[in-house]
Amino acid sequence: MNLDRVIAVRNNKTVYRDGDRCIKTFNGEYSKTDVLSEALCQARVEQIGLNVPKILEVTMLDGRWAIVSEYIRGKTLAQLMEQNPERKEAYIDLLTELQLSVHQKTAPVPERLADKLSRRLSHVQADETIRKTLKRHIEAMPECSTLCHGDFNPSNIILTESEVPYILDWSQAALGDAAVDAACTYLYFRFGGQEAEAERYLDSFCRKSHVARQDVQKWIPVVAGLQLVRGDPSECEHFLQSIGEEER
Repeated sequence: MNLDRVIAVRNNKTVYRDGDRCIKTFNGEYSKTDVLSEALCQARVEQIGLNVPKILEVTMLDGRWAIVSEYIRGKTLAQLMEQNPERKEAYIDLLTELQLSVHQKTAPVPERLADKLSRRLSHVQADETIRKTLKRHIEAMPECSTLCHGDFNPSNIILTESEVPYILDWSQAALGDAAVDAACTYLYFRFGGQEAEAERYLDSFCRKSHVARQDVQKWIPVVAGLQLVRGDPSECEHFLQSIGEEER
């Protein structure tokens, strides 16, 4: 395999293109179980009719686990939004519609969103008051069987030249509350300095899904607190303050 052409680097993973194949390699923090679970999740989603890159194999490359999938030619929604700012609102509406198409599917994804968030909480570096509040919110999460992507944002959507959308990166997928999934997407825009886009997305999601705006908003501080695992603490400060105020 040719690992010379890097197309993405994120969260201790490196993605390469090798002809018509895409190779995602994982650093040593990822166990065999982690990698196989991600590949299995994406394969299961592939079976329910969503457009996702087909998994071709899981292998070891230079001592690192790797998932090999088909390479999808096109541009990410993030690239298109940057290149065509006059169409940004239309792209956000498309993002929402794609997310709702995921939420409407039933998939045999084995993990509950609450369990996944609980594991993430164990790695959060925050004071005990905030940790307890986050834990309480997670434990109170309603039992839902909605398929949640977990990292649904414009950089994980590719549009082909014929404008067929493909959804990438199913590593965070789980069954849970759609409002939590929406909170993750909202924070993608907020943490990226795109406050107007964040509000536009939230309006679009709530209008199209008929989910109350406050049902999404109540999860935003919780998801922001959990983002401390992989984000800049300064980005989360505003939301963490609102969590701390709950205990006063």
